[in-house]
Amino acid sequence: MDRALLELLEQKDFEYITIKEICALAGVNRSTFYLHYENTRDLLTEATEQMLLDFQEYFPREQKAVISDMAERSLEDLLFITPEYLMPYLTYIRENKRVIRTAMKHMATMGLERIFDRMFRHVFDPILARFDAPEEQRGFMMIFYLSGINAIITKWVEHNCEEPMEQIMEIIMKCVDPGEMKKDTP
Repeated sequence: MDRALLELLEQKDFEYITIKEICALAGVNRSTFYLHYENTRDLLTEATEQMLLDFQEYFPREQKAVISDMAERSLEDLLFITPEYLMPYLTYIRENKRVIRTAMKHMATMGLERIFDRMFRHVFDPILARFDAPEEQRGFMMIFYLSGINAIITKWVEHNCEEPMEQIMEIIMKCVDPGEMKKDTP
C-alpha cells in the first residue's frame, strides 16, 4: 500500500487520493486497509518513514555510528561532503528517483520539512557547534548548504539521473569547498 500511495502521489495531490484508489492499485480490499490504518494520513506517515529507513540502509554501519557519538569524533569525521557519504546518498537517489521526485514534489505533505528540522537540531546544529559556528548563524548556514545540495539533486533527478554519480559528487564537493576546484587545474 505504501508503494501504491507513492505511485498515486506521482499523478495527483494527496488530498485527492482515495482509499479506494490505493486499495485498487495495491490489490487489497478496503478491510485490509482499515486493518492497518485509520486513514490515508497514517499510510502516508508510514510510507515516509519507510522511505527514510530505506535511505539509511544505503549507508554502512560505521557511517551511521558517527551520528551517535559526534561529541567524541574528530572534526574530520564530521565532514559529510566526502565520497564516503555522497556515494551511498547518490546511489539511493539514482535507484529511487521516482520516489525522490515524488518526495520533492510533496515535501510539506509528507512532513519532510519537519524531519529536516529534527535533523538540523540533532545532527547539523551540534556539528556546526563543534566547528565553532556562531549559534545565531547556524540556521542560515544550514539552509544555504542544504538548499544548494538540494538544487543540484533536483536538477539531476529532472535529468533522470543521467549524469554519472561521480560527476554529481564532484560538483557538490566543489560547491561546498571551492578549494576542490583547484585540484583540477595544473
